[in-house]
Amino acid sequence: MMYGHLDKQPWMDGWDEGLSPTTPVIRGEYLYGRGGADDGYAPFSCILAIKNLQLQGVKLPRCALVLETEEESGSPNLLNLLDVAKDFIGAPDYCFCMDSGAFNYDQLWCTSSLRGINIIELKVEFGLSGYHSGEVGGILPETFRIMRTLLDRIDDSKTGKVDDAFQVEIP
Repeated sequence: MMYGHLDKQPWMDGWDEGLSPTTPVIRGEYLYGRGGADDGYAPFSCILAIKNLQLQGVKLPRCALVLETEEESGSPNLLNLLDVAKDFIGAPDYCFCMDSGAFNYDQLWCTSSLRGINIIELKVEFGLSGYHSGEVGGILPETFRIMRTLLDRIDDSKTGKVDDAFQVEIP
């Protein structure tokens, strides 16, 4: 599976004078404007990579290209998209994510591992109402410490070691 997102530079403040995200401008060798940067390259990079391998006679497995048109971090629709397309995509052996960085443009850079992100909403409550610290300070547990203890069961805040129960073995 090859994944890429097609979001573009957002409308925002901070563009130089005479530049905006919706009006393309070429200055010297550079293109400025919405779509001139970020991840519009993903489908073309994937297709060109496949074509290059075909031209070299490399035997290829079935490839599924998944394209998303939202910002990849926090997209509310990606999981729905993957669910709708699961019969078409199948169970990928590998996922190539077309979204990484490069330290220069003189060579090809490859990200060999992405740590990923999990977004959760965690609410820790103790007690039925607000309490004055002078009355119950030291008696009632701190909710932050409860949260930290729960998180330390997954990922040790001192060592960074992830609990063995949460380790994923990659074939």
